Amino acid sequence: MTIKEKGTVMDETQIKRALARISHEILERNLGAENLVIIGIRKRGDILARRIQEQIKEIESVDIPFGVLDITLYRDDFTSIDYMPVVGKTEIPFNVTGKIVVLIDDVLYTGRTVRAALDEIIDFGRPREIQLAVLVDRGHRELPIRPDYIGKNVPTSENELVEVRVKEVDNEDRVIIREVVENES
Repeated sequence: MTIKEKGTVMDETQIKRALARISHEILERNLGAENLVIIGIRKRGDILARRIQEQIKEIESVDIPFGVLDITLYRDDFTSIDYMPVVGKTEIPFNVTGKIVVLIDDVLYTGRTVRAALDEIIDFGRPREIQLAVLVDRGHRELPIRPDYIGKNVPTSENELVEVRVKEVDNEDRVIIREVVENES
């Protein structure tokens, strides 16, 4: 099996614009930042969430609470992902009860990561509402989960991968499509 790059679907400028638009849409839908909290799903969603939190602070002059989820222990495939899965730290230093939680992830695919995140958030309290923002929605849902805010819809096939690269981890901002190609014997 070989994985080859098919192309860039979002560059740095497009990502920046998408996050700015999502930030404005969050504020518009919620009539400002009151009662909002932002929670990012660890790996890349938390980085995008931090950027959205900063954008909202710039627009509204309000520093809304920010948290990070590691959903590893909440995954429905936890026992099959790895012999010794790496579990990161969940950091939610505020009460979610009665709040509007904006959950942020990089790519929405089957919906299973979001389902795990919802389960974990509920363990922290009872939010008034949970809204979902994703940079890329690639389709192929297995669960009835729909984002409220989308940076870009990127229809994909089952043999394609969507990779979000961020400066903080990968030294660049870019969304790439990769294709899994079976090697001929």
